Amino acid sequence: LAFCRGRIVRVPKGPLIRVVGTEVVIPCSVSDYDGPSEQNFDWEFSRETDFVRIVSTWDSTFTSEEYQKRVGRGDIKLRRSSNDAVELVIRNIQPADQGRYKCSTPSTDATVQGNYDAEVQVKVISDGLSVSGSKGRSSMPLRLSEGDSFRLRCSAITTSPEHTHLHVTWQIKSGSSWRDILSLTHEGKFQPGPGYEERYRNGDIRLDTGANDTYRLSVSQASSVDEGAYRCLVSEWVRGVDGLWQKIQEKSVEIASVSIQRTDVVISTSNVSVTERDSLDLTCNITTDRSGIFQAEVMWYFSVSPDDTVSAAQLLLSMGRDSVVSDSTLISLSHVDRNSYRLLVRDVDVEDSGYYFCEAAIWVPLHNGSWHKVVERRSAPVNVVVTALEPDYEVFLNASKTPKFSDDPTELNCRITNAQDTEANLRFTVSWYYRQRLRSDDVLADELLASMDADWTLLLGDRSRERIQNGEIIFSKKSADTFSLRIQWTSESDRGDYFCVISAWSRHRNNTWVKSKDVTSAPVNIFWATQDYTLTVEAVKLKPFFVAGHTFEMTCKVSSKNIKTPRYSVLITAEKPLTDQSNPNGTTRIISLNQDSVVRLEDWTDQTRVDGVVLEKVQENEFRYRMYQTQISDAGLYRCVVTAWSPGGGGMWREAVNGLSNPIQIDFQTSGPVFNVSVHSDSPTVYQGEVADLQCIVTMEGMALEPDDMSFDVSWFAVRSFALDREPILLASLDRRGIVTQSRRNGSSDVSLERISPLEFRLRVHGCEDHDFGNHYCVVTPWVRSATGVWQREPDIRAKPIFLSVKMDVLNAFKYPLLIGIGLATVTGLLSCLIGYCSSRWCCKKEVQETRRERRRLMSMEMD
Repeated sequence: LAFCRGRIVRVPKGPLIRVVGTEVVIPCSVSDYDGPSEQNFDWEFSRETDFVRIVSTWDSTFTSEEYQKRVGRGDIKLRRSSNDAVELVIRNIQPADQGRYKCSTPSTDATVQGNYDAEVQVKVISDGLSVSGSKGRSSMPLRLSEGDSFRLRCSAITTSPEHTHLHVTWQIKSGSSWRDILSLTHEGKFQPGPGYEERYRNGDIRLDTGANDTYRLSVSQASSVDEGAYRCLVSEWVRGVDGLWQKIQEKSVEIASVSIQRTDVVISTSNVSVTERDSLDLTCNITTDRSGIFQAEVMWYFSVSPDDTVSAAQLLLSMGRDSVVSDSTLISLSHVDRNSYRLLVRDVDVEDSGYYFCEAAIWVPLHNGSWHKVVERRSAPVNVVVTALEPDYEVFLNASKTPKFSDDPTELNCRITNAQDTEANLRFTVSWYYRQRLRSDDVLADELLASMDADWTLLLGDRSRERIQNGEIIFSKKSADTFSLRIQWTSESDRGDYFCVISAWSRHRNNTWVKSKDVTSAPVNIFWATQDYTLTVEAVKLKPFFVAGHTFEMTCKVSSKNIKTPRYSVLITAEKPLTDQSNPNGTTRIISLNQDSVVRLEDWTDQTRVDGVVLEKVQENEFRYRMYQTQISDAGLYRCVVTAWSPGGGGMWREAVNGLSNPIQIDFQTSGPVFNVSVHSDSPTVYQGEVADLQCIVTMEGMALEPDDMSFDVSWFAVRSFALDREPILLASLDRRGIVTQSRRNGSSDVSLERISPLEFRLRVHGCEDHDFGNHYCVVTPWVRSATGVWQREPDIRAKPIFLSVKMDVLNAFKYPLLIGIGLATVTGLLSCLIGYCSSRWCCKKEVQETRRERRRLMSMEMD
């Protein structure tokens, strides 16, 4: 292949048959060449033997004298299509141009390989194609009505000496360009133009051949798209030696200019406005220039939207081409004249508002007696507005009851007055609204309290839903023209403007109710002057001096203003010193008495003095608090917290204002002993399973006491962490009577608590486990007996924690597992040996018989 490769110059296979007077284009290309990409070409012509130079792409002096004029006029020229291809163009070819044409390419190759020229034979024949219209006329005007049919004819004949085929195409020109309608190709096939495929399949467009080489275009169901100029375009084709068809010439003739008279369907009126209960009159007019026999079919439609299709619209009435009208009670359709059809709707309703349009179809008779629909049109929709009959009435709102204080009732009456043009098919409902008044210029939206439907169903608003359901707000209809709103207990949040809206509802033909009118009343303001509540509380200590063990007594006197029939609830609180660890927050709620005189102990936790505090009501505004057998731990500031209550709605009490009294201080002056507590352990690190000993040691400074005059409550706590960042866990406690209380434990270890001396207490943890580690401390509450024989409780004392570590004994942990493992291994080995011996002795024994050998002495080698 490498040796055979070379330059190839190609021209079409000849002969090329062309018609005199037409334009000839002969292409020439070159491939498989070396050198620059753009190649040059030379064209020469020969009638018999010698070639005459015509034109060249690179040499302007290449053209011979014979062709210089034609080349100069542009009748002969070269047109480059690419770097390696050109076309020779000859305009208005003549019989003298018949002959051989040679295309040559100058060599740009390194070696001479391939062909550098190619020839093609051109044959020029005479023009034997003639195209003409019907009866020799070039173009005729044709006026048609929409839906008609028409035919156009043209004649095409050729007398060419060659075997040629004709390609006939009917075209239409409705704008600036021609469009193909239907073609009969040179191969004898029918080919519809773009947009005419469906009509060709339906048979509305046909192309027939007739005698005398005529071609007839038949068009049925003509429409506005068929309006324009028509021409017959005929081209002549010949088959080349390569088997491909070549178009050698083309001619056309305009046949007719067709105009289509459109059939329009319009409604005589545009937008219509009628009053409810009146009649609606619409006329559908059909505009057509038909003079022959035809019948119209008319249908009236109704739709809510102007963009609805016929399938989505509602069919009201229809009249067939035989003038048969579909039945309806309130709607009638009549034929006024030849092209007008009247729709009459009686007793119109608001629901009849919408868009009306009519659809008409034109039918014409055929020769066989049947009817054929030629056109169908739909009118533009007409907007019909039905105005409802609005009743005339006024609305008046007044307040029959207005509040003067909070929780007083409020009643509003909404009355319909001066009602005119009302009828039996009219119904009134009410809607109640609230508007809050602001001191500034801000405007708040109206809030719906409740409204009624057409069937008098009450619809609740978000603002008052819960209060209406609880019966605090009542809506009622007192009479046919009066609606009432009652607030049982009016609060300050109810102050503002109230107004009502009376809605009129009309009943339609289908027994549905439609709102026709709303009338709003003037607002009524609900307001009463209020003053701020004031409450004053004064605490008085009845006994200025007392000592521990005596009774503490104080009174709380309350005075209030601007509160309607108040009642008071009292709470006694104590602010203990920050050193009191029983209440880190500092404030303790002791006892309370509510507005119904019910006493309740709050945070009083001293079980030995459950009845040691008393709160009672002396007068309506005076309360007394007593605390019996006071302890040193009771020292602090005592106050009265008073809440004033006023009667609320539904027999409930409403909180009005709170007050706090002055503090009353309890301070004991004592020179008794001072106690200190510490925790000690001889071995804070123990192994698992051992016993941990922790001692809580109490030391005393100052005045010495007899052991019988002092006692202690001891509690042990543990924090299971290295840092004190977790909640302490109570392990055990020992009260001053010697009763030990242990907390519930989850592990197997146990604790014991005992007193080993009057000032020493020991905690033992038996069988320590790993979860017993952590910080351990004790809390001691001293009790001292006074000279009067009363036991006084001292503040709690907390010791500094000590950390207990629990370790694991590795030897003891692995001793028993090792012994058990060695024993099991020994037993298993002995058992294996026993099983092996027994198996070899009895189970797997075999009898082996040996052949007896003779005993002979060895012979000497010489004898052998």
